[in-house]
Amino acid sequence: MREVEYRSIGVPLEEYELTRGDHRRQKRSEEISESVRLQVEEDILKCRTDPARAERGRQAFENVAKLMQSFKKADHEIMRWRVRLYCGHIIEMEAHYTYTDPLSAGSYGRRCSECGGDRQAIVAFEPIGLRGSLPKAAERLPPPPPKNPTRPDLEQRVKSLGKENERLRTKLSG
Repeated sequence: MREVEYRSIGVPLEEYELTRGDHRRQKRSEEISESVRLQVEEDILKCRTDPARAERGRQAFENVAKLMQSFKKADHEIMRWRVRLYCGHIIEMEAHYTYTDPLSAGSYGRRCSECGGDRQAIVAFEPIGLRGSLPKAAERLPPPPPKNPTRPDLEQRVKSLGKENERLRTKLSG
């Protein structure tokens, strides 16, 4: 497992004063949410008038769901984060350990499990730790790289390749 230096912004458990940037991110999050809602409503109307389209959409959704389930990660590959949302509530979230922060993992906003606020922007976050510990077998160091061959080894290899080359030429010409 590669070493990752995790970032944090603010301290979610301490008092937090919202910044102008936080207000901008929340407004942008709400605009995106509204745009997606309108698109979904439009797609639902199209599906109601076209059953074949609805079936293709259902099948595509099932395929994506199966694919997502096949990407299960081990507990030692999942980093847990404590985040403060725009609404002021603090929640935990998870992302693959290779992301240095939850924003890099694509989590700009979350639904708040306490107040139900949708698309609440993340205003502060800190890493908590991996969901699980690294298995013992994975903690072992990788084997050392193979030693460079000696001159006699290389001469023997050239000799055997020469014989193989001659055999193939004979086979091809005969």
